[in-house]
Amino acid sequence: MLAQQLVNGVTLGFLYVLIAVGLTMVYGVLKLLHFAHGVIYMVGAFAAMVGILYLKMNFFVAMLFAMAVAAGAGMLIEKYAYRPLRGVHPITTLISGIGVAIFLENLFQILFSSEPQAFPEAGIEVSIMQLTESISLTNVKLYIIAAGLLGLAFLYFFLKFTKMGIATQAAAQDLRAASLMGVNVNRVVSVTFMIGSALAAAAGVLVALNFNSLFPTMGSIPGLKAFCVVVLGGLGSIPGTVVGGLILGIIESLSDGFLTGMIIDKDAIAFVILIAILLVKPSGLFGQNVEKV
Repeated sequence: MLAQQLVNGVTLGFLYVLIAVGLTMVYGVLKLLHFAHGVIYMVGAFAAMVGILYLKMNFFVAMLFAMAVAAGAGMLIEKYAYRPLRGVHPITTLISGIGVAIFLENLFQILFSSEPQAFPEAGIEVSIMQLTESISLTNVKLYIIAAGLLGLAFLYFFLKFTKMGIATQAAAQDLRAASLMGVNVNRVVSVTFMIGSALAAAAGVLVALNFNSLFPTMGSIPGLKAFCVVVLGGLGSIPGTVVGGLILGIIESLSDGFLTGMIIDKDAIAFVILIAILLVKPSGLFGQNVEKV
């Protein structure tokens, strides 16, 4: 049972990584807490549903379509909700992000109703693979792990071997200095939102397929947990986000498997452990301690 829960935890952890890595990139460049990110996760799931039901796409094409729609939504949010407020007090941009999230949730409730809906038939049948006598894995969970690994591999290649990726790293170190050196900061920020939103949409589509359910508020809790992953791993640290996401996923899976029947649910247990870790190391696992002078 322990091995099975660890496998489930790794699967859940890769979902959190896909969502949280976008938040990490945005914070790394803008030092901005992007509170509308969880809604992008929901937008991706509904975009895939529209692609399958009305555009007659198969699942994988619909997933790419959803990532493109979410990428566009992320860029529009950055351009109209965050860019005009760049340089003002952080609480102003925070309120703007929350406002966008509330607006989109209510818009999707009007368009699709607030009731949970079944994910449409996408030509993929859920099958169970028996890895060992005690460990099984569904094909959907395998897709989640593969998507997480492919997303991280793409991100590594983008940051290390492309001109825009190098510009993104420069902007993350010092946005103003990068601008003075000729880096198009607005383009860098827009691409950062685009990539982060596309990865979050991939997570939303896979979760909708796995649980056969989607609804307009489905991104609220995962978005909150993604913030916890970012803080746990260290603000602005992509390796920290990966480790933090896997830790949180495994903790949730173990608590769900071995602590069932308790008054506190698995989400609360995960957050309690998270708080305990941050009390020991407030900067996060990979964060740098900043000394005040």
